[in-house]
Amino acid sequence: MPWPSWRNVRRAFELGHVVGFEETNVVGNVYYVNPVRWQGRCREMFLREHAPDVLERLAAGLSLATVRVSCDFYAEVFAFDEIVIRMRLGAVAQNRITLQFEYWRERDRQLVAQGEQEVACMERRGGELIVCPIPVSLNDALRAYA
Repeated sequence: MPWPSWRNVRRAFELGHVVGFEETNVVGNVYYVNPVRWQGRCREMFLREHAPDVLERLAAGLSLATVRVSCDFYAEVFAFDEIVIRMRLGAVAQNRITLQFEYWRERDRQLVAQGEQEVACMERRGGELIVCPIPVSLNDALRAYA
């Protein structure tokens, strides 16, 4: 699949990643769990850059609980491949956010995988997790990537 033209693609938060040997399996390609880890890293860097107050709220009891995750693989990825992970907002429903991910290999501009996460906003109260609204700053930041 060719690198998408900027004219027909929604804006995405991008995170670059160089694959290391520790992310590969005995065959030499990326072990299947690692792209899911990269989704989490991309989400964390998005928060750091666009909603840092949410990071402070996490320390005070807010929980962004991943309730569903998927990743579909289209091509093998190997050590030292440079990957761009693109994250976009898929949907917002009540206290839940759906994030969509694309994984592009730089050298041949190939879409190598796509994934999705559903995140529920919760708060810790008295040892329990209680549903809470999506933080306004997070909602606003994500809307720029819808």
